[in-house]
Amino acid sequence: MTRRLLLGCSAVGNTFVERTRDDRDELVAVTDDSGWASTLRDRNVAVVEADPTDRSAYPADAAVVFVAGDDPARNVAAAHAASSRYPDATVVAYVGDDPTSDQRATLDAAADRVVDPVEAIAARVLESTGADATEEPVRLLSTLRGLSGPLLVVAHDNPDPDAIASALGLARIAESAGVSADSCYGGEIAHQENRAMVNLLDLSLRTVDEVDLDDYGGVALVDHSRAGINDSLPEGHPVDIVVDHHPPRGPVAGEFVDIRPDAGATSTLIESYLSRIGITPDRALATALLYGIRIDTKDFTRSTSIPDFEAAASLSSQADEATLERVESPSVSPETLRVIARAIERRDVRGSTVASCVGEIADRDTLAQAAERLLDLDGIAVTFVFGYMDGVIYGSARARGADLDVGELLRDALDPVGSAGGHASMAGAQVPLGILEDVSDRESLTDVVEAFVAGRFFEALDDAPSPPSGPVPEFPTD
Repeated sequence: MTRRLLLGCSAVGNTFVERTRDDRDELVAVTDDSGWASTLRDRNVAVVEADPTDRSAYPADAAVVFVAGDDPARNVAAAHAASSRYPDATVVAYVGDDPTSDQRATLDAAADRVVDPVEAIAARVLESTGADATEEPVRLLSTLRGLSGPLLVVAHDNPDPDAIASALGLARIAESAGVSADSCYGGEIAHQENRAMVNLLDLSLRTVDEVDLDDYGGVALVDHSRAGINDSLPEGHPVDIVVDHHPPRGPVAGEFVDIRPDAGATSTLIESYLSRIGITPDRALATALLYGIRIDTKDFTRSTSIPDFEAAASLSSQADEATLERVESPSVSPETLRVIARAIERRDVRGSTVASCVGEIADRDTLAQAAERLLDLDGIAVTFVFGYMDGVIYGSARARGADLDVGELLRDALDPVGSAGGHASMAGAQVPLGILEDVSDRESLTDVVEAFVAGRFFEALDDAPSPPSGPVPEFPTD
């Protein structure tokens, strides 16, 4: 006898299978989604690829039926079909994505029990923490529930570990609430440690070029706060959720906005949501979040708050320390060493600021590593290292203990001739070489690039903006 029957599948249905994998009762699934069918077969589940609302595809008997598709209308039809096919069975139905009040009422009548993950999680938060509806985890869940479709979580361009981990963590929260989610980024994951983290932990992210924004019912930004500013979204694209720890310099739009400049990392905020909601991150996610906190706080020596320590302590028990050690100790390429040496050799020091043109490069990621290394020079608070490859000038800036915002500094200096952006302590820029490549035989392209870029950089430095401080400004959010 078939004890359990799964009709349709989704992230919620998949969780049901995962949680009951050790149950010896027979499980049969009926779904016409080939992707979920393949996933279920990989878990040794007997699958019938057919319409889950078609009674003729059902087995002869079933004791418990779980209706688990994403489409509320099909779930209603499947619940009715199961109830009439198995009058003595217990029918449990998932509400699906954004059901109407009529669909919810129909499911209540057709099934013995209706599962609404968002309401269940919200109730758990309220019960276990004494939270009210204004607290962040509850408001986040409410916002997720209100989306009309899947969520796209967008990290900033050329993402660092904090942005990568935060994107994956927010996607995990969305999926726990029954909302499917994809994490994506623009640019490249170029830094050696960042690539090592993604590869060793087998993290799944898409690029912005791979997604169609029309396929999503909502957009979330992590580790930055404005669409089209330091990400590959169209400027001004509608945003539903923003989670960040960098102070904004302009209005931030979104139904749910949580920006905490006192936190050392966005991963700290994500961990707090997971903890309050009652979600235990898997080993890969816990490791990524812990690494994100450690990198953004420079191992708890920069812009560190008590919540950062608490989040790191909570994550340590789930994290894979052995993998973390491998991530933090990648091999250094000869090109990286060459660029660092070139940056030191050609440095132009003015007060506590150093700029260095390293000429032609083979890997743009080496610029960020050189900029980090130059911060170790005595008396230096701001560094800017730039070079060129494939017809483009690339630059990377870093700041530590400086009374300026290097993201805004690079925008002032290079946005008019290219693109630039970032945060108060970390930023990047790209400028087409254009006519600069037309140098005479008596000129060096490196010298021409240095004069052009360094000139604009130091000119902007004379009128550089200070980083925002204090509480987040009360910008409108609609």
